[in-house]
Amino acid sequence: MTDSARPPAAEPVTVFRRELRLLDATMLVVGSMIGSGIFIVSADIARTVGSPGYLLIVWLITGLVTVTAALSYGELAGMMPHAGGQYVYLREAYNPLVGFLYGWTLFLVIQTGTIAAVAVAFAKFTAVLVPSAGEDNVLVSIAGLPVSAAQLVGIASILLLTALNMRGIGVGRMVQNIFTSAKTAALLGLILLGLVIAWNPAAISANAEVFWETIRVRAAEGGGVSIESLSGLALVAAIGVAMVGSLFSSDAWNNITFTAGEVVNPRRTIPLSLALGTGLVILLYLLANISYILILPLRGTPEAADVLGRGIQFAAQDRVGTAAATQMFGAPAAVIMGILIMISTFGCNNGLILSGARVYYAMARDGLFFAGTGVLNRKGVPAIALGVQAVWASVLCLTGTYGDLLDYVIFAVLIFYILTVGGIFILRRTQPDAERPYRAVGYPLLPALYVFAAAAIAVDLLILKPRYTWPGVVIVLLGIPAYYLWRFFAASKSR
Repeated sequence: MTDSARPPAAEPVTVFRRELRLLDATMLVVGSMIGSGIFIVSADIARTVGSPGYLLIVWLITGLVTVTAALSYGELAGMMPHAGGQYVYLREAYNPLVGFLYGWTLFLVIQTGTIAAVAVAFAKFTAVLVPSAGEDNVLVSIAGLPVSAAQLVGIASILLLTALNMRGIGVGRMVQNIFTSAKTAALLGLILLGLVIAWNPAAISANAEVFWETIRVRAAEGGGVSIESLSGLALVAAIGVAMVGSLFSSDAWNNITFTAGEVVNPRRTIPLSLALGTGLVILLYLLANISYILILPLRGTPEAADVLGRGIQFAAQDRVGTAAATQMFGAPAAVIMGILIMISTFGCNNGLILSGARVYYAMARDGLFFAGTGVLNRKGVPAIALGVQAVWASVLCLTGTYGDLLDYVIFAVLIFYILTVGGIFILRRTQPDAERPYRAVGYPLLPALYVFAAAAIAVDLLILKPRYTWPGVVIVLLGIPAYYLWRFFAASKSR
């Protein structure tokens, strides 16, 4: 065939395809937020504050903080409807270094570590149905590290979802909508059963007696529990520490901002989806915890033989959702919850995988990440960025360190949220004439209250959990030399 007879080469895709509408964007917010946390972290909160009333207060404060932040982000999303979302907001409000530090930490730990943790959670609950897929089934040892079937199942789920998302935003959107609808309906069904049918008079009576009686409970060596009364500043500090789990269970709502380049009418759609999505999830989380305390006593002992004796505090492996389902359904509960959490975690990871790659794309376009990650494939998605993310998340699955890494960046995540909301005040001053189709609700009071509340929680963690906070600070600070090295090599190549 002569050159003149050859068909013309396909034009490279250089812009994202705008296919995400309000329903899709809201599903991405909801689906990225709801993973396995709502079924687990209430146990640790119950041990930390020791009363049903304060268990609900922790979730209520978390909800108020989350929704306030989401409403504030709406203004930034309307101003800057570009791929990369929060990375772009930080870059524009401060400077490229601050944006890079966020993207660096997101790639190194926050997004990839969460993907790894959610993938292994998916595998753990798969093992309820297929025991050979569990953590106890060690298949091989690599460089002295045992590799279990659960880790490999988790990696397989990451690779599958990555491959699906490489086929275009339409495929990713379809997967997200299907799994988010399924898990939201299932969670709502369990809540309604607990509220209307399965409530337990004995549990209600026991919880009523200690509804506002705050204590910190720990399993003691040799059996039993140690109990510490809480009041005053000690109670305030305990609430702050308890919120670590609930905040992470309510996190990832900001992921929709990463995909702004693919959202139809992003200036309107993203702020609305943030408000609707976070509001719906927080309502479900509060109702789920009300359901828990209508079904199970909050207090219990680790040695008890049944779910009522163990209570919410000492539910087996902290699986409060499974304990509540066991009280409702008996023996089939483990299978029911296993299927629900498999659906929940699979859909959650699809949202995380889909959105995270858009940040690395934006960084690459600024010359601050691998150049290939800033290229779109013929389906209009950053396939190389998706692949790099999948590789690193899989490495974290194999090392088994993702859980520790996520603990380490709790403080850093809060700092980036504080900086982002604080960016609204800076941009109102530096870019007063910028188009703002949506303005932060309650400005300046509500954004200022968010900054104050999040800062108070961060300081609380810095004082009471230093072994978790300082490593996170180090991870972020390591990004400073990385930034200048990246700029140096980028400048060298351009000469």
